[in-house]
Amino acid sequence: MPDFAWRGIDVEGRERTGRVVAANDAAARARLIRQRLHIIAVEPEASQAPRASVQMILRRTPKLGLKQLTLFTRQLSSLVQVSPLEEALRTASLQTESMQVRAILGNVHSGVVEGQRLSEAMRREEASFPPLYRAMVSAGESSGALPEILLRLATLLERRAAINSKLLSALAYPLILTLVATLVVSALMISVVPRVVEQFDDVNQQLPLITQVVIGVSAFLAAYWWLLLLTLAFMMGVSMALLRRETVRLRVDSWLLRLPFLGRLIRDLNAARLARTLATMVSSRLPLLDGLRLTRDTIGNRALRAANNMMIEQVRGGGSLSGAMRATGVFPALLVYLAASGESAGQLDVMLERAADYLEREFDDFTATALSLLEPLIIVMMGGAVAVIILSILLPILQLQNLAGL
Repeated sequence: MPDFAWRGIDVEGRERTGRVVAANDAAARARLIRQRLHIIAVEPEASQAPRASVQMILRRTPKLGLKQLTLFTRQLSSLVQVSPLEEALRTASLQTESMQVRAILGNVHSGVVEGQRLSEAMRREEASFPPLYRAMVSAGESSGALPEILLRLATLLERRAAINSKLLSALAYPLILTLVATLVVSALMISVVPRVVEQFDDVNQQLPLITQVVIGVSAFLAAYWWLLLLTLAFMMGVSMALLRRETVRLRVDSWLLRLPFLGRLIRDLNAARLARTLATMVSSRLPLLDGLRLTRDTIGNRALRAANNMMIEQVRGGGSLSGAMRATGVFPALLVYLAASGESAGQLDVMLERAADYLEREFDDFTATALSLLEPLIIVMMGGAVAVIILSILLPILQLQNLAGL
């Protein structure tokens, strides 16, 4: 029989790992459950799954996008209130027009038909249903409140999709404007300026300094633009390779948090995501320690992820959530205060939800203000660069006219 590597949490809240021999994945999980372990992951040993490894290399594993997962969760939360789970899954899969999504949901449906719990059947499509999602579904099944849990999950996913959409829209226009400005200035320097400069070759007069500088930059760009592109590509490749190292990524992310404006944006965005996810899990009656572990992978910034690990250790040692947040020194003071108020009043989920709402509003206001300042700045910089190029061309022409007039 094959070996399975597992990771789970024992009754004392400690994370444990090991190996178990079983006929299949379901048998391995059943054996671990009998040992009173909360399962986080069970996977075949690397040597047992060569086909899966080759398949992952040859093609990308299909998965549900965030919008598709949100829509499915919303549909399922409504359907399970009026029909059995098996029928609700079949109906949800028939509602989609995408064959890929239908295949993923059909695989989950097959698992439920075979007698698996919904959270267990979703493990067949781990790329589409992350551990946080499956843990909340499992909590809903255990408590008999699956429709309510699915509704909270749908709301959580919708909020996350809204934040991602706002972030994308906030970055798209400045990036496109910067790219267009760079292309316009580069085209002028490489194509237009050299042709105009040819008219000054036979003039025995010293050209203005600004014209000489523009001519030098133009000549360099015209001759070595390919070298600049290669250098830029090389630097990007080296940067991406270095950022794959955890130590380098941690230093870079820590530095980003210290930046005047960008650091606040990153901190508040991740703090809002953490607060909303924890609020949803606490309201779903999941243990706080499990919630912290599962939300750890949703944090992109390594410095904040390290702070989350510190919080896990302090909460495991008996500390409070607000005290653990305060000890890290990286989370917003408002989040720490509201978490402390929620713990003292027995309404931690409500106060975390309010903190997430406030931080998201702050994010919206901050991005709107930053965009109102950034867009004119980019336009002014582009206009300034074009004005310098035009001025470098007009000055010699005016100089020649003055000499001819004399």
